Amino acid sequence: MIHHISISAKNTRKVADILAEVIGGQVAPAPPEFPSDSWFVLARDEYGSFIEVMPYGTELQPGDGIPTFIQTQPGSPYSASHALISVTAPCNHIVQIGEREGWKTERCHRGPFELIEFWVENRILIEFTTPEMTAQYIEFLTNTSL
Repeated sequence: MIHHISISAKNTRKVADILAEVIGGQVAPAPPEFPSDSWFVLARDEYGSFIEVMPYGTELQPGDGIPTFIQTQPGSPYSASHALISVTAPCNHIVQIGEREGWKTERCHRGPFELIEFWVENRILIEFTTPEMTAQYIEFLTNTSL
């Protein structure tokens, strides 16, 4: 089970507010040990799920006992990191939010299940599933020999 993920954003507060709108959560400032202008998007679910939104260019590097945050100049605006998050919002609501922000957002078919690609700042992919899509995903992954 994944309890939290971290992403970087050029406009951290705006991204946090929009993700909170999609997941039906709330935004809180990150603790002081995080880089300034970092935010937590709290789902307020039974799992303690949240998304950390840190400034673009933030890296985590190994430290003594705890990771160290380093600010860098990224080479590419894209990342291989992405997440699939189940939400209760309907598909059309999620797509409307993405379109309102000018972010590439679309309903996609991945063979046996569907999801919504939601490209935060047109750089970071977060895949969202509605309850119906989540059921398709779980059915496929729990009843398939991969």
